[in-house]
Amino acid sequence: MTVPLDPELMAVLACPDTHHAPLTVGSPDDPAADALTCSECGRVFPVRDGIPVLLLDEATGGPGS
Repeated sequence: MTVPLDPELMAVLACPDTHHAPLTVGSPDDPAADALTCSECGRVFPVRDGIPVLLLDEATGGPGS
């Protein structure tokens, strides 16, 4: 990840889907990607300019993909 996220922020971030699972840094294909991946559903959320975009419409992967 180009801009590392604060560990305290990572501790409270969760997937916006109903299960609210924790997020991990990177994507399944690239652990250094500017993205966060849901540990339950596998959706990948982009991180733009150091800001996580936790919108289901912006996510890739996960259910139904």
